Amino acid sequence: MKIKQLYIAAIALLGTGALTQQANAQLLEEKGKFTHADTLRGMLTPLRTCYDINYYHLDVKFDIDKKFISGSNQFKFTATEDFTKLQFDLFDNLKIEKVVYKGKEVPFTRDGNAAFVTFPQTISKGSRDEFTVYYSGNPTIAKNAPWDGGVVFKKDSLGKPFVATACEGVGASIWWPNKDHLADEVDSMMISISVPKGLKDVSNGRLRKVTQLRDGYTRFDWFVANPINNYDVVANIADYVHFGDTYMGEKGKLNLDYWVLPYNLEKAKKQFAANVKPMLKAFEHWFGPYPFYEDSYKLVETPHLGMEHQSATAYGNKYLNGYLGYDMSGTGWGTKWDYIIVHESGHEWFGNNITGKDLADMWVHESFTCYSESLFIEDNWGKAAGQEYNFGLRKGISNDSPIVGVYNVNKEGSGDMYPKGAVVLNMVRTIINDDEKWRDIMRGLNKTFYHQTVTYDDITGYISKQAGIDLSSVFDQYLHYKTLPVLEFTKTPDNRLLCRWIAEAKDFKMPIRVKVKGGEFKFITPGTGFTPVNLAGATKDNIEIDTLNYYVGVLMD
Repeated sequence: MKIKQLYIAAIALLGTGALTQQANAQLLEEKGKFTHADTLRGMLTPLRTCYDINYYHLDVKFDIDKKFISGSNQFKFTATEDFTKLQFDLFDNLKIEKVVYKGKEVPFTRDGNAAFVTFPQTISKGSRDEFTVYYSGNPTIAKNAPWDGGVVFKKDSLGKPFVATACEGVGASIWWPNKDHLADEVDSMMISISVPKGLKDVSNGRLRKVTQLRDGYTRFDWFVANPINNYDVVANIADYVHFGDTYMGEKGKLNLDYWVLPYNLEKAKKQFAANVKPMLKAFEHWFGPYPFYEDSYKLVETPHLGMEHQSATAYGNKYLNGYLGYDMSGTGWGTKWDYIIVHESGHEWFGNNITGKDLADMWVHESFTCYSESLFIEDNWGKAAGQEYNFGLRKGISNDSPIVGVYNVNKEGSGDMYPKGAVVLNMVRTIINDDEKWRDIMRGLNKTFYHQTVTYDDITGYISKQAGIDLSSVFDQYLHYKTLPVLEFTKTPDNRLLCRWIAEAKDFKMPIRVKVKGGEFKFITPGTGFTPVNLAGATKDNIEIDTLNYYVGVLMD
C-alpha cells in the first residue's frame, strides 16, 4: 500500500543523500480532513455489527480485453441482534445488479461505496441466514500496485495477459462486494474465478475444481479453510506453470506450491529453494507454526512487487535478493536473502494470523513483520547480524507523525510503522533482557490471538503481562507520539549525576542500559523526575548509553 511505497522511496532517497521527510509528508496530506465516506468505510456502525460473516462464495468472471468483471458474492452470516437492515460495501463505479434473499430480489440503497439492504422481515438474533449480491463493471485499475489498490491489467514479456488484484488499505470492496472492515474476518470462503481459455487463476487456499465453461472460459474454484481478512482475498491470472515441494514443520507436512511464468521457471526454482525453507524454519522458531497448514503455502508471480495475500503470497521481486537488489538497511545483510519472500511471508503470522481490528492499528501488521526480517537474519547469521540490520533500518525513520493512525475512518498511521516499529520491538526485547522469554512472547502472541482480530491494548497488554514489566508508557510514547523520549543528565553542586526522562507519554518510565566508559552495561530506570544515576563513578563525561538497541534522544545539561 502507499505507506510501503513511501517507506521504500524514502530509503532509496537516503542513498543519494536526500531527506525522508518530503516523501513521508505525502502521507499527511489529508490528515484531519475526514468525510462521511471515510466514516462509512471505517466505522463499525450497528448496520455492520448486527451480523457476523461466516462464509463467502465469491464467483467472478474476468473479461480481460474489456477490463470488465461480473459475478456475485454469497454472504452467509449469523445475526448478532435483531435487525431488518444491514450494510455491505462495494465501490460505486461497480454496479449492483441485484440483491437476492430467499430467491427474491430485495431493495437496497447506495451511499457512495456503501450499500444498504432492507429485508422483508426481522432477522432474529442468533439465526443463520444468507443473501447474494450480483454486480458488474470496470473495476479501478491500479496505477502502481500494490500501493494504490485495484486490479492490474498487464501483459507478460510474451504478450499474454498478466492480471492481479491488490487492495490493502483502500479495501477489498474496490473489486468485490463484502463487509469491508478488518474487524470481521470470514470463517471460510470459496473463490471461483473464471478466466479466458488458456489462462489460469491462482487464488487463496487449495484448488478444489477446474471447470471448462461453454463460453470458452475456465473456472477455478479455490477453497480457503481458515479465517481470512478481506484485503488478502486475491485473483492472479496468467499463463502459469506450477511446481511444488513440502516442508516438515511444527505441525507436520506443509505443502509448498509455486506458480510462475513459464520462462521464469528455472530462476524461480533456484530462488525459492534458497529462501522459502530457511524463512519457514526461522519464523516457526520465533512465532510458532505456520498458521495456515490447511490452506498450504504458496508463492505466486505477479505483475506488481508483492503483497501478503494469505496462503498465496504475491511475488514480483524479479528473483533478486534484497528489495529489487537493494539493501534496506545499508549494512550488507539485506542482500543475502529475498526481501519479498521473507517480508511478505512474515505477514502470515502478523497481519494474516493476527489482524488489527482497525486500519489505525496497521502497525501490528507492519512493525512486527519488519522486525521479523532481523529475526530471520539472526536465525541464519547470528544475533549480532540481526541487530546490526535492525539498527540500519533507522535511516528510514522520519518521526513525522504517530505510528498509530486515526480510528473509525480507515486511516493508517505514519510509514514509520515499518522501520521505527521494528526498532522499538528490538528495544522492548532489550528491556526484557531474556531472549527465551521474548521468543515465548512472540510465539504466545500467535497462539493466544490465533486467527483473531486484535486491538492496540490486546497486543501491548499481552507483551507487558508476559514480560512482567509495565511497558504501557513505552508503547504509548513510541506509537502515539512522533517525538523520541529524551534522557536528560545533570549534576548537583556536589557533582552527583542525576537523570530523568522528558516525554509526552504520561508517567513515562523506561529501563535503559548505560555504562561508565570501559565498563559493562547495567540497567537504570529513570522516571520523569530527576533521580541519581546508580552507577559507580558515572559522570557526564564518561557515561555511555546503549544506542545500538535504544532509540532515544540524549541531553547533557
